Amino acid sequence: MRAPLVLVAAVTVVVAAAGLVDAAEWGLIQPGVSTTQSVRAQYGTPSRMDRQKIDNYDIEKWIYQDDRAPTGIVRLTVEFGLLRDGKYQPEVVRVFELEPHGGTFNRGIVSSGWGLPDRIGQQGNEEVFLYKEGLLVYFAENGWNVRLMIFTLPQPRDPTEEKPQR
Repeated sequence: MRAPLVLVAAVTVVVAAAGLVDAAEWGLIQPGVSTTQSVRAQYGTPSRMDRQKIDNYDIEKWIYQDDRAPTGIVRLTVEFGLLRDGKYQPEVVRVFELEPHGGTFNRGIVSSGWGLPDRIGQQGNEEVFLYKEGLLVYFAENGWNVRLMIFTLPQPRDPTEEKPQR
């Protein structure tokens, strides 16, 4: 089961409104920083482009697959359209997904590249790593290979971890 991108997108809009800190990145794409121009310069023309509306904003989704996907990746999906400081920026990356080939990313590579996760969860039979910098990693049922990686803006801290503002 794929993570609902609408939920991730809604969280992204809320986080963007609160301010931006360093986000997790991959392949020269960083949510909140990269643009349509920089993604096209790096990866060329996508295999397919889709448009949809989320919260009255037009979101553009670029899908790179087959021969247009990066090496080791089955599909790269990049969504553009970010609300930041009350201003909508349609050309800025809001979220992107990597669907790697079976052994491209595994538990060891993820831990080496992004460190230990802030949280570990379960979705069905899959283990999920959550990084507060804005990365969700879904492992295949074998528990070793990565099935899906979702890069977003940094996620809000757990309110129980926050100290009250005075």
